[in-house]
Amino acid sequence: MDLVSKYQGVVGRVFGNDNSAANYDRYVERLLDRISSGVLSEDRRTAMVELQSVVVESHAAQLALGATGFPVLLGVLKDERDDTEMVRGALETLVGTLSPIDHGRSLKNEVQPGLINSDLLSREVGSISLFLSLLSEEDFYIRYYTLQLLTALLTNSPTRIQEAILSIPRGTTCLVDMLMDREVIRNETLLLLTYLTREAEEIQKILVFEGVFEKIFSIITEEGGSEGGVVVQDCLELLKNLLRHNPSNQELLREIVGFDRLISILKVRGNSYKFAQQKTINLLSTMEVVGLLLHPDSQTEPGKESLIIANKTVLVQKKVLDHLLMLGIESRWAPVAIRCKALQCIADLVSNHKKNRDAFSTIVLGEEPNVESALNSILRVILRTSNTKEFLAADSVFKSFCENNPEGQRLLASTLIPQPQPMVKALVEEDVNMPFGSMLLHGLTSSESEGDLESCCRAASVLSHVMKDNNQCKEKVLQIELEAPMPSFGGPEPLMHRMVKYLALASSVKSRDGKASTFESTYFHPIILKLLVIWLFDCPKAVQCFIDLHHHLTYLIELISSEISAPYTVGLAAILLGECAAYNKATDKGKNALSIVDLISQRIGLTSYFSKFDEMHKRLLFTSEGQNPAHKPLARSPAASMSDIEDFEENEANDAKSNYEPMLAKILDSQFVEFIKGLEANIREQIVSIYSNPKSQVAVVPAELEQVAGERNEDYIKRLRQFVEKQCIEIQDLLSRNATLAEDLSKTSGVTSSQLDRKQSGSSDRIQVETLRRDLHSTSQQLEILKAEKIRAETEASAYRNSANKLESDLKSLSDAYNSLEHVNFQLEKELKELKSGGTPDIEAIKAEAQMASEAELNDLLVCLGQEQSKVEKLSGRLIELGEDVDKLLEGIGEETEVQDDDE
Repeated sequence: MDLVSKYQGVVGRVFGNDNSAANYDRYVERLLDRISSGVLSEDRRTAMVELQSVVVESHAAQLALGATGFPVLLGVLKDERDDTEMVRGALETLVGTLSPIDHGRSLKNEVQPGLINSDLLSREVGSISLFLSLLSEEDFYIRYYTLQLLTALLTNSPTRIQEAILSIPRGTTCLVDMLMDREVIRNETLLLLTYLTREAEEIQKILVFEGVFEKIFSIITEEGGSEGGVVVQDCLELLKNLLRHNPSNQELLREIVGFDRLISILKVRGNSYKFAQQKTINLLSTMEVVGLLLHPDSQTEPGKESLIIANKTVLVQKKVLDHLLMLGIESRWAPVAIRCKALQCIADLVSNHKKNRDAFSTIVLGEEPNVESALNSILRVILRTSNTKEFLAADSVFKSFCENNPEGQRLLASTLIPQPQPMVKALVEEDVNMPFGSMLLHGLTSSESEGDLESCCRAASVLSHVMKDNNQCKEKVLQIELEAPMPSFGGPEPLMHRMVKYLALASSVKSRDGKASTFESTYFHPIILKLLVIWLFDCPKAVQCFIDLHHHLTYLIELISSEISAPYTVGLAAILLGECAAYNKATDKGKNALSIVDLISQRIGLTSYFSKFDEMHKRLLFTSEGQNPAHKPLARSPAASMSDIEDFEENEANDAKSNYEPMLAKILDSQFVEFIKGLEANIREQIVSIYSNPKSQVAVVPAELEQVAGERNEDYIKRLRQFVEKQCIEIQDLLSRNATLAEDLSKTSGVTSSQLDRKQSGSSDRIQVETLRRDLHSTSQQLEILKAEKIRAETEASAYRNSANKLESDLKSLSDAYNSLEHVNFQLEKELKELKSGGTPDIEAIKAEAQMASEAELNDLLVCLGQEQSKVEKLSGRLIELGEDVDKLLEGIGEETEVQDDDE
């Protein structure tokens, strides 16, 4: 506005050099008073323009307006809708109050008025609903400044604004409708919705149901797809917000809108050899959207893996692999950032998806007759690219293809057929149809002729994926023998031995001329050691091949004992040496597991050896925490975005030379770190077991303990004594081993010399204490056994006691019965004697006694009859009351009784 420029610098003219907060407070207060209480419209508009000018120049003015002025400005927006100029001025002033002021330098602890004012304005009752209502105004600038105001509020106070918009009926609907407005309004609405949908799942779902997917893709099509400007980038940023952490929206996009319009953005149009800045950004953003559909994040629910599988299936069915291969492989003129991102998307598409892997393995690139499989083309990228990040991206494709794919691993391993050196060189230079295995073996051996280990290390990384968790492939590769580069160097040698040579050669490259290693050489050791660790894991034949040459073990011990090697190198070398013991099935003395453990104990020491694992894990844990660094979104400004891309390409070497751990985090990824942790625990257990329980050095044959026929007793006793002496020597050796092992394991890697002396002096005491502790534990166990036996004995005694008491009671009952029988028998015998003696019984006495008994029984019967008669009388009275005929009921009772007596 012209009035704004007219009043620029008005504060300086009014206050001169005195810009104190108090002066701003008074000045802002006077302007607000003129706006709220002024009579003349022109004066009020002038005050609004002055207020707008002062808030864009001073933090103090912004704070002063935020403290007292929001009600006045909101009143203008609410009550003066007809005065378009005042409404515009109020909106511009509010936007200026929330916007930061760039003075060139700012203090870290400086108060940010925009944050404070955003919080205050959002707390004003009805402010957000008032702003949304202004979007329906016909004036273009009112809608434009309202959108800017809402965007500023969301930038500074997102959570409260999101909650407020959700609580307003049709709040999101009116915002989506603004996407169909004029171009400038539409673009501002895209920015507003991008801020609104960050970490707001409910708003994301509502916008999708409002049809925002269709509007986004319509805008992208209108703007020209990937050839469009920054508006396409804004649309893609909004699309990422809608899909991130939101499985339901991903499913709606797949089932309702479809992936065709998304995939069409990846199609290279126009001049394919030119990638403008904004086109590069748009393609990267599109592939980031595809990436969100391909792998779950930490917030994905456990049951949602099927959603990712479905997304991968549909995307491959829609031929997205063709577009990604065009960008990642065939378009060698494309920026490195695009090629790397395309390769990462391919890796995500084939990861843990059998059908996609099968489809990918059949794709061929190029034009007849010069066509080759996509896998061969990606291997060429790995061996030839000069960019480390492109190598890592291409390597991730093979990792995803080989993981949980034993058939694919065997197919690739079957092509590993050595070719004569001249023929291989000719094939590489002239024939694009070179087999995969021949190309890989050439990469593994190219350092012999070219003096460069980089291609060898890259090929070794691919070979490690081919062999991982597949013993058939490991044994297949073990059979490969390579010709010496020159006849004078000897005959053919196994591929494993050649890889160990390259490992030693990497050490010489690292210390060449006493200078610091180059960035490329920093990952030579980890990659080759990773290959060997995977190769020897759970494969005794590979272990046997490795230890066939004793100097391999000697080199590993030197590498572990080196003070200049990186913790990664030392730790992985220790793991490799541990595998030689843990998975060793050899029986030859000097090559068996016990010999390897003795070598570790004598040359390194168990304490020092195990401490290498701890040092490695500290670094591995550090890199595993950064396996998935927070994504840095591309800036909206094309210039700023391209600076990020240029950093990706040109500044990579400068950053990597000072800090190569992020690159190693890609090589030693989280999956490999977890594998190493489990393997390390197994190696510890196996080494301690082997060292503590060595195999007997004497083959004990039971026949040797028997006297041979014809052998004199003196000779037999002498032979037995020699045998016992050998056994005693072995027992002493075993006790010495156990004592040394206990002492070594009790030490820590960080013990100082004085602490070490104290620990050494007290080692025997600790062993004795441990022995006493074991004896005490054994005695305690025996005591518990005795207690259990005592309880069992007491239980049995109690049962016997109860049985005895029962038997005693039964015996007493039998005794009483016997006494009673004796008494009766005595009475009967007495009566019998009296009868035999001729005496007569007292008949009168007997009659009297019988009569008395009969009378007593008769009296009892009369009493019972009286009681029954009284009951009959009571029942008869009751029946009469109930209206029953008692006589009729009693008629047949006597007759029935007589009949029953007769029957009896």
